[in-house]
Amino acid sequence: KLRHPREMGDPEVHAFLTHLAVQQKVSASTQNQALSALLFLYRNVLQLDLKVQFETVGARRSKTVPTVLTKSEVNAVLSKMSGMCGLMAKLLYGSGLRLNECVQLRVKDIDFGQHQIIVHDGKGEQDRVTMLPNQLMDLLKEHLQWRKRMHDEDLARGYGSVYLPYALERKYPNAHREWVWEFAFPSA
Repeated sequence: KLRHPREMGDPEVHAFLTHLAVQQKVSASTQNQALSALLFLYRNVLQLDLKVQFETVGARRSKTVPTVLTKSEVNAVLSKMSGMCGLMAKLLYGSGLRLNECVQLRVKDIDFGQHQIIVHDGKGEQDRVTMLPNQLMDLLKEHLQWRKRMHDEDLARGYGSVYLPYALERKYPNAHREWVWEFAFPSA
């Protein structure tokens, strides 16, 4: 009703957030973002303290039970996939890699001898080791042989370098062109 925020306080903020939830039916994250913005406005801009308790107003995200496919359903889906995307999907399912981890997987992080994959900077910026399924060993070796040929051709054409994390490019000036640093599943 076109009132200055300085003239309003806890009751109006509570009413607005309730309006967002009940009438507007916005998501929990939108409600929480609105509350955070209002708290910032009052505390940092207007220099007023709101008494709104985040726990009493903050929306809680609904807890949904994930849909889990049966083994036969997974096999039916994976059997319809082929090529690099099929191999990636099988690797996601068989090793427990997250999609981003699979996309950022480098050749050096695949250990065929130990049947494992080393994940660097995964969820929560944590490193971890996961298994490399026996059923994918030959497919992955074949894929990496194809990638190696592609990498060699790229190098011959003056390409074939990759981004290196942190300051490794300064520490190892030629590493960006080395095979072990190549992505296992590069984009076009």
